[in-house]
Parts: sequence; structure tokens; C-alpha cells
Amino acid sequence: MPLQITGAPSDPDLIRLPWDVPLEEWPVHHLVTLPRGISRHVVRFARLSGRVYAIKEISTRYAKREYQLLWDLARHDAPAVEPVAVVTGRTAPDGSELDSALITRHLQFSLPYRAVLSGSVRPDTLIRLLDALAVLLVRLHLTGFYWGDCSLSNTLFRRDAGAFAAYLVDAETGELHAAISEGQRAHDIDVAHVNIYGEMLDLEAGGLLHPTIDPLAFAEQLVERYHRLWDELTEDEIIEEVDWHRVDQRVRRLNSLGFDVAEMMVRRKAGTSRLIVRPKVVDAGHHQRRLLRLTGLDVEENQARRLLNDLDSFRVSTGLRHEDEAIVAHRWLAEVFQPVVNAIPADLRRKLEPAQLFHEVLDHRWYMSEAAGKDVGVEAAVRSYVDNVLVHKPDEKAVIVTADPLSP
Repeated sequence: MPLQITGAPSDPDLIRLPWDVPLEEWPVHHLVTLPRGISRHVVRFARLSGRVYAIKEISTRYAKREYQLLWDLARHDAPAVEPVAVVTGRTAPDGSELDSALITRHLQFSLPYRAVLSGSVRPDTLIRLLDALAVLLVRLHLTGFYWGDCSLSNTLFRRDAGAFAAYLVDAETGELHAAISEGQRAHDIDVAHVNIYGEMLDLEAGGLLHPTIDPLAFAEQLVERYHRLWDELTEDEIIEEVDWHRVDQRVRRLNSLGFDVAEMMVRRKAGTSRLIVRPKVVDAGHHQRRLLRLTGLDVEENQARRLLNDLDSFRVSTGLRHEDEAIVAHRWLAEVFQPVVNAIPADLRRKLEPAQLFHEVLDHRWYMSEAAGKDVGVEAAVRSYVDNVLVHKPDEKAVIVTADPLSP
């Protein structure tokens, strides 16, 4: 079978990569070194025309299956890496067959959990990772996706204001259904519990876990957080007809969690005056969609929430409370957001994405103003943030070529 690339490859140079060589033996000049998680397969990163691709060596059957699953998740707007192509028909110069390869686009500014937790792990950082993973698992289950191998290792994390956003990076064991069954959902949670317990034990053995963290109790926290969020999104609420305001409160709580309620199912409880209310369709990204509609900025959910709060503050401080929201958003973008991002030196902008930079400048301005007893202003905050904070941060977008492509 001749070499074949199936998918939507946007870079013609992909065909020129050394597909006749096992991935672990690829020449260094084709590779870039980025932090990566633990994987049962050989995974490498290649940079072509300014883009970075993750390439995983895997059997043809599973490569095609995972590629299709990732496309299906993309159509559902689920948080997962973007599939690019499947490479089949690989043969070595001696005629021996090589495994196929799955190509995905590298998720910019993302990190595996071990890179996020490099150094001594603080409990609050782990809590934020668990929150992100719980939200990811709930979103996938609402989509009808059964993961089969939920873990920190199979997830990528992006900074999202003061929290993290989680993305599925390995769908090899997944299945997509019209709706997930209770048995599949329970099994996914059990697998996540076992996997995270093992990952915490691994961190503990490596001396990376804070002594106050109990690996088992910590894994159980994921289960608790998942169930709390799932119940908030899906459980029935029984109310009296006169208490309809509780439905509005429920919707507001879901919005605060970053979810939109597209429909509500309401039915009367037999033989009573009570109503049974359940959110029927729930979509994630409430704040993301509002910010995108107003400004064109496509950011993570918590970043969007923070930027919208600043936009609302700008509206009040400039006396524009009665002005059209779209006009105010345009002024905020031109007078507040863009000047802050543009004030960051070009060689430092690769450290964090613009929305995260803006969020951290706002935080820095608040701390400086508290210490000074007055508002120090955005210009002083940007200068101080760049000189005292940003220069010391790791470059989360950096692509560093090294002599050892196997280094983690």
C-alpha cells in the first residue's frame, strides 16, 4: 500500500516528513521539543511553516478511529485537540511496515499536568486542575462522549485567568453516542478516580507532592466535584408555581458556572400544584460567546468573564451606562485592551496569550494600588508587571529545538 495522507492537511510540507523512518528515530532538525505528558505511544512535535503539529505513532485502525472521533468532537464544539490527518501505508527502506501516524495541531499555550506542576506542587494548583478536569468530563458527557481513560495525563491545560481550562488530548478509547448511559458515565468516573490516584502516587514518589495532600482523598475530590456540577446541570428541581423565581436563580447559577441553558423542560407533578423543572439543553461557553459577539476576542471562559467585568467597569467609569453595549465594547477594545497588549514588549508576548496577559496586568494593578493606597493607573501597572513578573515567567508558547528529541 503506498503512503497516503487522509484528512485536511493545510501544509504541503507534511508529505515531505520522513515517514519511512520510525518516529522515535526522526532526525532532530524535523522536531521541536515541547513539554508532553506520559503516553503509551511514541509522540513527537514537528514545526512546519510556523505551525506545530503533534504526531503520534499508532496502528492504522486506531489512528483512523481516533481521527474520526476528534472530528466528531470538534463538530460538537467539545474541548479537544484539533485533528489534521492520518498517515497510512508507511514502510521502511527495507520494506518492513511501520505503524500509521495521527497528526493533530498543537494546542498553543497548553501544558501537560507535569509541566504545570513542575517544582513543589501547591494544593490550590492541584485543586484548580481538578476543577478543570471535572468541567471537561461533564462537558464531554453532556455531548454523549464516553472517554474510557480519563486522566490528567490524557489532558492538556491552558491558563484561564485564575483557573485552568482542560482539553482532551487522547480519544483512543472513546466512544460518541447520542446520549451517554448511566453505566458508561459511572465507569468513566471510576476510571478517572483510579487514574488520578495513580498519578498522585507517582508525584508523591517523585517528591513533587505537598506533604499535606493525601493522594486517595485528592482523587476522591474529583468525583465529588464532578457529581456536584453534573447535578447542578441536570437534576430535576421541584418548585411551587409561585416560586418561579427559583428557575431564574437556577439559570443564573448555571451562567455563573459558564453554561447557557437553551431550553427548560417543565412538567406538573401528578396530583399536586408543584412543577418539575429540568434544564433540557445546556451549552458551555456563556461568557465566551458574549465576549466574542461584542469584541471578536476568542478566549477561555474565565478569561472572558474577567474581561467582561473590566468592560462593565469601563462602561460605568466613562459614564456610558446608557450607551449601546456594542459601541462601549468597541471603545473598551481600542482604549483599554489593545493598549495594554501592545505595551508588552514583542519578545515577551510569546510567554502568555493576550487575554491571560491582560488578566495578570489587572491583578498586578490591583495589588500595586492596594500597596500604594491609590489607583496607580494602567501604564505604571504594565511597566511593573513586565519588569518584575513577566520577564521571569516561562515561555508557554516557545518552541525550543534541542539536540535530544526524546527529552520530556
